[in-house]
Amino acid sequence: MLKRISKIVLIAVFLLGIGMNSVAKASSNDNSDSINEKFGAPIVVYGEKLSPAQKAKTKELLGVTDSSQVNEITVTVNDLVKYINGDPHSNLYSSAKITRKEKGQGISVSIVTPENITEVTDEMYANALLTAGIEDASVEVASPVKVSGHSALVGIYKAYDKSGGDLNKDRMEVANEELGLATELAKKDGMDQEKVTQLLTEIKQEIANQKPATKEDIEKIIDEKLKSLKIELSPEDRALLVKLFDKMRNLDINFDNVKKQLGDITSDIKKKLEDVAGDKGFWQGVADFFKKMFQAIADFFGNLFG
Repeated sequence: MLKRISKIVLIAVFLLGIGMNSVAKASSNDNSDSINEKFGAPIVVYGEKLSPAQKAKTKELLGVTDSSQVNEITVTVNDLVKYINGDPHSNLYSSAKITRKEKGQGISVSIVTPENITEVTDEMYANALLTAGIEDASVEVASPVKVSGHSALVGIYKAYDKSGGDLNKDRMEVANEELGLATELAKKDGMDQEKVTQLLTEIKQEIANQKPATKEDIEKIIDEKLKSLKIELSPEDRALLVKLFDKMRNLDINFDNVKKQLGDITSDIKKKLEDVAGDKGFWQGVADFFKKMFQAIADFFGNLFG
């Protein structure tokens, strides 16, 4: 009996060894790091104000272990002026890694250091990039220090430009304006990043559906969305929204091309909002439980000594 068990164990070990060898071979054939020769190696853009130590940390954050496998460039204040007419006195820290994808694969954005990108969410980046005309790419954003995250957008433009993308300067400027307005609206009372992104994305979806021909059409779409999402804006903020989307209308951006991606952004935001609501419900339940418990204790001692 013991010999039989020993044989079974040996067979099991043998089969396990074969399995592990197959896994190792499969791993060695993994093409996840393979360079797409059609688009070239991923481009990593570093903010020019990064110190050597900060740059090394950023490389680590963006998964750059071998510089020969990526194209590394630096985004400067001159790029800020070139791409979005930005302030030449700005300090640029946020960095990005951009990998171009085949047409139809869509845009995906991942903020590697969400604790250090304080004002811009991945959905905000995605929305702005779609406005700028970047539709098929994988983007990672990181910063070793706390920053708003706006300069990473310029880095993404430069990387896309360097990799052969064809970007329109007017669209880039409007995309930057959109990102700026989104972050400002998110600071208002009763608003947050998710709510703002949902508003902007759903307005774009309606523009794709209705194809507004006039500024008045844009105003109607915006007012309908503000009402349906139960968002109250000041007349000044509403005017900024109208101005932004009227600019987009005049740029003749074809939102039909990105309808699915806009839908994906909306779905992601709705899921986040549901999760937040669920968390609030959970903690409210905990609070109610302790409130009832302390009330019961108070009632007990009240009856005991009353």
